[in-house]
Amino acid sequence: MTTTDLELRGMNCASCAARVERVLNQLDGVHATVNFAVERAHVEHGPTVSARDLISAVESAGYQASLSRDPALDDAPEAALPARLIGSAALAIPVVALSMVPAWQFSGWQWLVLALTTPIVAWGGYPFHRAALAGARHGASTMDTLVSLGTLAAYLWSAIAVITGSGHLYFEVAAAVTVFLLAGRYAESRAKHSAGAALRTLLTLGAKDAAVLRDGAEVRVPMAELHVGDVFVVRPGERVATDGVVVEGASALDTSALTGEPVPVDVGPGDDVLGGAVNTYGRVLVRAVKVGADTQLARMARLVADAQNGKAAIQRLADRVSAVFVPAVLAIAAATLAGWLLAGQPAAAAFTAAVAVLVIACPCALGLATPTAILVGTGRGAQLGILIKDPQVLEAVHGIDTVVLDKTGTVTTGVMTVDAVEPAAGEDADTVLARAAAVESASEHPVAAAIVAAVADVAPVANFVNDPGTGVSGDVDGVTVSVVKAGQSDGRTSVDVIWDDRVRGVIRLVDAVKPTSAQAISQLRDMGIRPVLLTGDNAAVALRVAAEVGIDPADVIAEVLPTDKADAVKSLQAQGLRVAMVGDGVNDSVALATADIGMAMGTGTDAAIEAGDLTLVRGDLRTVPTALQLSARTLSTIRANLFWAFGYNVAAIPLAALGLLNPMIAGAAMACSSVLVVANSLRLKRFGR
Repeated sequence: MTTTDLELRGMNCASCAARVERVLNQLDGVHATVNFAVERAHVEHGPTVSARDLISAVESAGYQASLSRDPALDDAPEAALPARLIGSAALAIPVVALSMVPAWQFSGWQWLVLALTTPIVAWGGYPFHRAALAGARHGASTMDTLVSLGTLAAYLWSAIAVITGSGHLYFEVAAAVTVFLLAGRYAESRAKHSAGAALRTLLTLGAKDAAVLRDGAEVRVPMAELHVGDVFVVRPGERVATDGVVVEGASALDTSALTGEPVPVDVGPGDDVLGGAVNTYGRVLVRAVKVGADTQLARMARLVADAQNGKAAIQRLADRVSAVFVPAVLAIAAATLAGWLLAGQPAAAAFTAAVAVLVIACPCALGLATPTAILVGTGRGAQLGILIKDPQVLEAVHGIDTVVLDKTGTVTTGVMTVDAVEPAAGEDADTVLARAAAVESASEHPVAAAIVAAVADVAPVANFVNDPGTGVSGDVDGVTVSVVKAGQSDGRTSVDVIWDDRVRGVIRLVDAVKPTSAQAISQLRDMGIRPVLLTGDNAAVALRVAAEVGIDPADVIAEVLPTDKADAVKSLQAQGLRVAMVGDGVNDSVALATADIGMAMGTGTDAAIEAGDLTLVRGDLRTVPTALQLSARTLSTIRANLFWAFGYNVAAIPLAALGLLNPMIAGAAMACSSVLVVANSLRLKRFGR
């Protein structure tokens, strides 16, 4: 299957989006989702369907399409809209004033109002009439159909009344409704643009070029010419060009836009760095490890864009309603007109009620309720270092009551460190550690690296001998020193340091718990969520870690084979629990996919990240409760939006049909409903602040 993203134009409501989606899915082997909020179609199709075929299908439905461009270029709302709005509003003010204030009416005022309203309806309302006509040519009815019919009916009724010299005038309805809807569409456009700001910001973080070292000289090259293995220079204030490893220099990098981490990260030779991070003070040389689409920044942008193009299951209901909504409203308007006339009411009253039904019922808010919340929620997540892979994750988070945590690399650093040095009687702890480090400096074992890292200046070693399975030895300070593994006790790995045939001290090593893990566990408990520790390590190690972070011993599952981690998740699910799994390794990938929600640490393996529903970019366990809270807040925003959108139409249409709503007020209310829904979604931008 091939994936193609299309930019769509001409859609003005959820009915339009449903129609475009329907015609695309009628093509053989095509699965398309259309997002009204971002005006894009995400299409999966086979090799027999080309991009040209997709564009032709959209055009056959009366809309325009083109291959999707970089969202970062989408930096302004439609420019023509304010001019049309301002011009129409200037003309509408005297129309409404003369129509509503009898004292200002002079002889022949009707002709002036007719003259002023004509350009409002013809020019100001042109986008609605054009879209309605295009839909009619293809046998479709949309929001524009309702607006066009309502304003044209009010205008033509009034024009005939002026010409014939009899009948009620509705010029203020035609003028005011057009202006209100133009204002609503402009506000909606600006709000939707603001909703997508997080993704555009993410896409602009990448450097445009890099200063690459070639033959000892700096050469400024475009990013497309930067290759894996190139060494490039990053000066203070510049962005790191691409993912790599520091080979020279030291600095602190601001990664807040990428990971949500507010404190700059110190880096030196051997440290990994992310493309897009800002260098704060030092000059560093970086060797490129990943370039182009393989970088962390590119993957983040791709995940966020995919999530924003997708649909949550809850949106399907709104789509189904929108697809039949406009024809139903047309039928209700016709029934309203007929009902009033059959009841013997004046034609003017019947006409007013029918027009009010047409204008009040536009389903814009219904179409914006879900996608705008997803747009803002996933964008805010990216700013906090939380990448939501699929909008349906937002619904899956509901009811999560158990979080299963892999130990190594998730709760702990995954790196051995010296926890304690216990010298024998009469020995000096610093000497024991220093001599052990000198011997271990020639070894590549993880325990050796931990011991060496604990000493500032490592002495040289001679006559080094490695005895696999036992330990190492070598001559340091004129004596032969042996470092022998002594096994595990109280959850720590121990090594004996020996010289002159005596044990001079014991070094205890641990996989250190991350500094933020205990706080994260506490936050989960405060949310009423049960934390469970799952590990392949022995029970003593697991219980030590659990005690340190605040997990109950009864919630520790230890000595689990990698292949059995998914079974442990299934066992919890069989107890009726809704489980989120957090992990970072290849051995966690099946368990991540099995859980109701899989959360992959961004510092982990690609396999784990691919299997997870969420990626936690920082590798900080505190982002787990944050991710759950953000998902729940986004889902509650979607539900509030849908409640308002459904409730608004359910309540407003009967009021309009009963003649209790003036068409002008109905137009203002309809425009405000869309803006209200988008504004409610924008509140998510303040999450976590």
